[in-house]
Amino acid sequence: MIDTNEFRQYGHRFVEWIAEYYENIEKFPVKSQVKPREIYEQLPASPPDKRESIDTIFEDFVNIVLPGMTHWQSPDFFAYFPANTSFPSILAEMLTAALGAQCMKWETSPAAAELEEVVMKWLIRLTGLPESFSGVIQDSASTSTLCALLSARERASNYQVNNKGFYHEKFRIYCSTEAHSSVEKAVKIAGIGKENLVKIGVDENFSILPDQLERSISEDKKNGFQPLCVVAAIGTTSSTAVDPLLPVGLICKKHKLWLHVDAAFAGSALILPEYRKMIEGIENVDSFVFNPHKWLFTNFDCSAYFVKDKDALVRTFHIMPEYLITTTQGEKNDYCDWGIPLGRRFRALKLWFVLRNFGRSGLQEILARHISLTKKLKRIIEGNKNYEILAPVFFNLICFRYLPENEDNEKNINAFNEQLLEEINASGKLYLSHTRLRDKFTLRVMIAQTYVKETHVMKAWEVINNIAVALDAKRKDFVSEH
Repeated sequence: MIDTNEFRQYGHRFVEWIAEYYENIEKFPVKSQVKPREIYEQLPASPPDKRESIDTIFEDFVNIVLPGMTHWQSPDFFAYFPANTSFPSILAEMLTAALGAQCMKWETSPAAAELEEVVMKWLIRLTGLPESFSGVIQDSASTSTLCALLSARERASNYQVNNKGFYHEKFRIYCSTEAHSSVEKAVKIAGIGKENLVKIGVDENFSILPDQLERSISEDKKNGFQPLCVVAAIGTTSSTAVDPLLPVGLICKKHKLWLHVDAAFAGSALILPEYRKMIEGIENVDSFVFNPHKWLFTNFDCSAYFVKDKDALVRTFHIMPEYLITTTQGEKNDYCDWGIPLGRRFRALKLWFVLRNFGRSGLQEILARHISLTKKLKRIIEGNKNYEILAPVFFNLICFRYLPENEDNEKNINAFNEQLLEEINASGKLYLSHTRLRDKFTLRVMIAQTYVKETHVMKAWEVINNIAVALDAKRKDFVSEH
């Protein structure tokens, strides 16, 4: 075990390595190029009998582990949604690790609880969410959605499912066909059952159809079901579509359903005043989640979950064995009662560092730049006859595909774009991911990495187009030969 002097020595060395890593991150293949089991087979089958030096361990990290890492912080990373970090967030995580606190209750770390309460109120003021909301940091939007469904279940059953288990309830949950898979997982975990998740169709913009939602709820009531909750999306995973909160909220109010909003990625855009129109109708929302660990430069994990009725949340999760009773019970927020786990990390510290170091104007500047870069790339793609944009560009995601010359067979077009994606990612020059929109294999370019610049976006376009053109030329040669 190293002592404080050695810790100081290695700590300085590791910080230097981290700084150099960020300075040279573009030299690494963005997507790891290793083959399955390649890392596993380089590692010993058993732990060492005798202590090994940090030098030896770090050498293996550089030589074995690092080649197997995909570099999510690379400005050439355009896949999925980002898992962004930033230097203030990293510095705060160092302090969090050093403190090693278990922040389950106010008494176990008062500063952690009170700082969390403050930064969640800051987020409310930054985003324009209702001041009446109460916030808590969860580990992910998936967990937040599960918390929403469990709270809705308990409120609807007068908290009897928690006490007695399921009896005859035939609950129904509603979301669009474009909703995140975490909704289906939450429905299964909550005991409601996958068959009771009703997926509602979407319009030409991939947004939920309120009229169809209304009909489904009414029909379910006639058939003896108990509609429970609607999960609306601000920024769906495939295309960042936005569900219309106002009509959906009025439907939920009419039928007395819980309305949960999954804004995991796009909720950060509310920091830009021009995007506040997305939450028109927020007064009818019961819970809302977005992830600072996606587009607010706070490293994973940090999910901001807000509820209108915190008592419903706490009553759903509160449990009090003797060993958790404290003399300050009920005087402050014990966040272990606001979610699933008892144990909690000090996540508020890194968010506090980020919000203070960037400031409102700094956050707005970067978000606006990402959106501006996206608009520029969209114009370039639209100006090239060999490409087709497949979804509206609401924020900073472009969904598109390449159209091979003289090819109108959808199956062949899909196969071409699938191969195009594989070759792009195999190049190591950038990393894209895909989805399917109306059965069309769709490439996604997400411009949201913390340190991305216009040069990275233009380079990405050059790589995509060069590989696409070369691949199309090979295809045409093959067709002509056969």
